[in-house]
This record gives sequence, structure tokens and C-alpha cells, in this order.
Amino acid sequence: MIRFEHVGMRYGVGPEILRDLTFAIAPCSFQFLTGPSGAGKSTLLKLIMLSLRPTRGVIEMYGSDVARMSETELTMVRRKTGVVFQEFRLLDHLTTFENVALPMRVQGRSEASYRPEVVELLQWVGLGDRMHVLPPVLSGGEKQRAAIARALIAKPEFLI
Repeated sequence: MIRFEHVGMRYGVGPEILRDLTFAIAPCSFQFLTGPSGAGKSTLLKLIMLSLRPTRGVIEMYGSDVARMSETELTMVRRKTGVVFQEFRLLDHLTTFENVALPMRVQGRSEASYRPEVVELLQWVGLGDRMHVLPPVLSGGEKQRAAIARALIAKPEFLI
């Protein structure tokens, strides 16, 4: 599913943040990423999310080298990845429903096509009665559940 081969990463001319990373993440596996502050955890996650490109090495996602992918192909691969951000990244001017539905709107789907899925997912995470509330009103735990629902709504193959 995801394979890193001799991946290195540096910002500008600074020191190499990640050095010679080689690993694979198999489908249906559960992985942990730990390390001290400054170890490169966030950089590694950004590489996996394809928001950064490595300075050397090969990253394969779903059997294809990401360096050889067009922007359209990268977008399609990114859509297979759901991300639950530590700081939630909910948009304060959108309701809980609208925040969870956002990936579907970005994909160009009509509200009629995704509304039942969003409602069902919000009920599943215990936010069925909070779907019309704006994020500033939600508790930290409710924001976390909304972020989880948003990451799951597009049925990703890979969840971070």
C-alpha cells in the first residue's frame, strides 16, 4: 500500500531531517509513530499525506511512484487518504454537518447524494444532535469526533 525506499528529507540547505527511511505499510495494518520532539514525525506524516516531496528516495503509494504522478493522479491518491488532524482543522464558519461533508463537496458530489452518509456517520460518532452546531460551541471531544467523521466520510483506504 505505502512503501518508502531510502527516503531522505531536508528543508532548504539545512540538515537532513529524515535519513534513509525504508519501510512498508501493508493494507489493514495498524502502525504507531513515536519519537522525541524534532525527530521528524510531522515531516514523515506530511510525506505520507503527499503534502511534501522527499529530497531523495522513492515513495510508492498503491503501487505507483509518486514522483512520476501527475497532479491529477496525486489528487486521486490523496483522496484515498483520510487524515484526523491533532488540532482538528474544523472551519469555524461551517456547521458540524458541513465540516464533515466538506470532502464530498470538494469532490463535486451533490448534497442529496451524500446527506444520508453524513447524517449516519455523525450519529455513529455520537454527534447526530450536534450536526447544525458551529465548531466553537463543540467540546474538545466533540471536535475530535467531528474530525474523525470528516476523515472517514470518503471511505479512505488509508487513515492517518
